[in-house]
Amino acid sequence: MSPQRPALHQPVRSRHARSARQVMPTDQLPEGARSKDARARVSMRPKRRGKAPAHMVDLTMEARKQALKEMGIPGFRADQLSRQYFTHFEANPELMSDIPQQLRAPLREGFLPQLVEHVTTQKADGGYTLKHLWSLFDGARVESVLMRYPKRTTLCISSQAGCGMGCPFCATGQMGLTRNLSAAEILEQVRLAAKACERGDLAGGATRLTNVVFMGMGEPLANFGALKNVLKGLIEEPPNGFGLSARNVTVSTVGLVPGIKKLAALGYPVTLAVSLHAPDDELRDPLIPINSRWKVGELLDAAREYFVKTGRRVSIEYALIRDMNDHPWRAQLLADQLNARGHGWAHVNPIPLNPTPGSIWTASTRAAQEEFVSVLRGAGISTTIRDTRGSDIDGACGQLATKVAKEEEKTHD
Repeated sequence: MSPQRPALHQPVRSRHARSARQVMPTDQLPEGARSKDARARVSMRPKRRGKAPAHMVDLTMEARKQALKEMGIPGFRADQLSRQYFTHFEANPELMSDIPQQLRAPLREGFLPQLVEHVTTQKADGGYTLKHLWSLFDGARVESVLMRYPKRTTLCISSQAGCGMGCPFCATGQMGLTRNLSAAEILEQVRLAAKACERGDLAGGATRLTNVVFMGMGEPLANFGALKNVLKGLIEEPPNGFGLSARNVTVSTVGLVPGIKKLAALGYPVTLAVSLHAPDDELRDPLIPINSRWKVGELLDAAREYFVKTGRRVSIEYALIRDMNDHPWRAQLLADQLNARGHGWAHVNPIPLNPTPGSIWTASTRAAQEEFVSVLRGAGISTTIRDTRGSDIDGACGQLATKVAKEEEKTHD
C-alpha cells in the first residue's frame, strides 16, 4: 500500500511552527525589472520566429549523407566531417586537412555555417570558471559557463535565448523568451567548451569536458524538439555524438510536467533536476509562475515517475532565500512531500544565494541554512549544499547578457 501523502497545506509540527517572518515574491519588483508595472508571468510565445541556418549536427548521419549528395559531394564525407566535429571539436572546413580545398568553402556555407560568435568572457574563481557570452546569427545572445572541479569539468548551457517562465528572481526570466535555440546552436556551446578545455583555457591546464547541465538561459523542456536531438548528440559515440556518459548529463526544469514525462519516455538515463524552491503552492505560485498550471504535488508525482522509469535519482534544486523559503517548517514539509512518495528517490540541493543588501532576493543566514539542512537530513533526506561558482562576476543566469546590453545602450545613446 502506498504511503498516505500529506496535504500541501497540512498542519505542521509544533517544533517547526509558522511563526517566523514571511517575505513574499510580490513584496518587490521582479529581478532586473525595468518598469514599476513589471509582473512575473509565463509567456511561451517567442519574440522572434526566425530559424538558425541548417547545420550538419541538426541531422542524423543518413540525413547528413543525403544532404552532401544533394550538394554534389560524396556521402562518405559525412563521416569525416562528423569525426572532425565530435572528436577534434573542429567546425571550420578550412582547417580540416582531410577535406579537399575545393570543397571547403561550399561546406562552410551550406553544411557547417558559423552559428555562434564570441562576445565576451568573464573569469572567476581564479580562472577555474569561465562565463561566455555568445551572439547568434540574428543578434540574439546566450550564455554558457565552464567550471573546473577537482574530478570533473562541467559546462552549463543555454537552451533558449531568454526565457518565458517569468520567475521573478531570475534575470533571464525578465528578458522574456526571444526564441528557441536550434539543436546545433546548443551543441555549438558544447563543442566550443570542449575545445576550450583541450586548449587549456581553464586554470590548471588542458582538461576534458565531462559533464553538461541544462541550467543556463531558458527552460529546456519548453524546447523539447531540439533537446531530444541535443541529448543524442551529447551521448552517442563519434561520429554521431560527443560520447558523454548519460549519467553526466543533467536536464533542469521549473516544472513542465508533460515535458518530464516525454523526457522519461526517451530512455536516456540522464539526471532530472527540478527547480522546486518551495514545497507549498501558496509560495510557489508567485515564485515559479508555471506552478499555476502544474502544482507541487503533480510535479513531484512526475519526478517520482521519472525515477521509476529511468532508475536515476532526481535532484531537487532549492535556492535558499532569506525569510521567504528558508523556514524550518518548509524544510519539514519538503521532507514529508518527498518521503510520502518513497525513500531514496530524490536528493535535495540547497543553493546559497549571494548576499544582496536591500533586496528580498538575498542569502539566508548561515544559521537558517544549517537548520534547514538539519531538518531535511533528520527526516532521512539525502542533502548536499550546492557548491556555487561565479560569485565574483555576473554569475547568475542572464546577468552577463543584461549587463552587456545595458552597456551597449549607453554607448549608442
